[in-house]
Amino acid sequence: MVETAERKRSIEVEVLAVLLVALVILRDRISGVIGGERLQTWTTVFVSVLVQAVPFLVFGVLLSAVIAVFVPRSFWAKALPRHPALAVPAASVAGVVLPGCECGAVPIAGSLIRRGVTPAAALAFLLAAPAINPIVLTATAVAFPDDPEMVLARGLASLAVAMVMGWLWLRLGRTEWIKLPHRPDLDGASKGRAFWSACRHDVVHAGGFLVVGAAAAATINVIVPEAWLQTLAAQPVLSVLALAVLAVLLSICSEADAFVAASLSQFSLTSRLVFLVVGPMVDLKLISMQAGVFGRRFTARFAPATFVLAIVAATGAGLVLL
Repeated sequence: MVETAERKRSIEVEVLAVLLVALVILRDRISGVIGGERLQTWTTVFVSVLVQAVPFLVFGVLLSAVIAVFVPRSFWAKALPRHPALAVPAASVAGVVLPGCECGAVPIAGSLIRRGVTPAAALAFLLAAPAINPIVLTATAVAFPDDPEMVLARGLASLAVAMVMGWLWLRLGRTEWIKLPHRPDLDGASKGRAFWSACRHDVVHAGGFLVVGAAAAATINVIVPEAWLQTLAAQPVLSVLALAVLAVLLSICSEADAFVAASLSQFSLTSRLVFLVVGPMVDLKLISMQAGVFGRRFTARFAPATFVLAIVAATGAGLVLL
């Protein structure tokens, strides 16, 4: 059973890799062959998002796998302050040192709890690591070369959400809401095999959602009438809520979401900042993973609270810094 799943996942990775490479190499021919101005525009936007995002995605997946496999699970229990209230900001800032994508952060957070780290600190790391790590912030700088303040705003807003949610858990959370994770493909395997298994897992998940996100961004730019987008973008409250909901629905990997956000140029920087802060913390794939790993009762409380707080923090950072 395990070998069959492993073989299937390997095939999925190979198909995805071939598709991405083919799109990059043949992007000019594809644009020329496809007839129709709108279809060519869709192809151009779709391929452009992938071309810019794939290097960051690959590097992020490799780094996340290294952290998941080679960093001892007992490291955090020894490195973090013993006082829970102090461990929360320490674990949040640690996302800069030991980053990971959303898919990798969920099992890592569970492993931290299993090794004795207070749940509040582990959950703060869960939210911060995919949002404030150097790969994501560098990708944001590349995607917004004319707006360097977007990097600072994203980092500060995401860090604030992670810490506040950790402290809220200390105050209101209950241990019985959490179920600890189990990754049979990593547990008990050799480090080399576990490393490649983690890479394949994250590439399939993150790469697949990147393709969906790029396609959705291209579709929005082509299908939705420009007048509608301008009307929506002109309404500050509606534009913020629209991109927050869009971030949840698209479920794009944090290493690539900045390029999708940059393509939504009709919207204000604040609205797009909300998209970037909400996405790595609350989206459909994360809600599903958290429900399976930590339990439905946990997710039913944690995800909505994070969603609201992320909108508030990102909007506030946008009004002040952008």
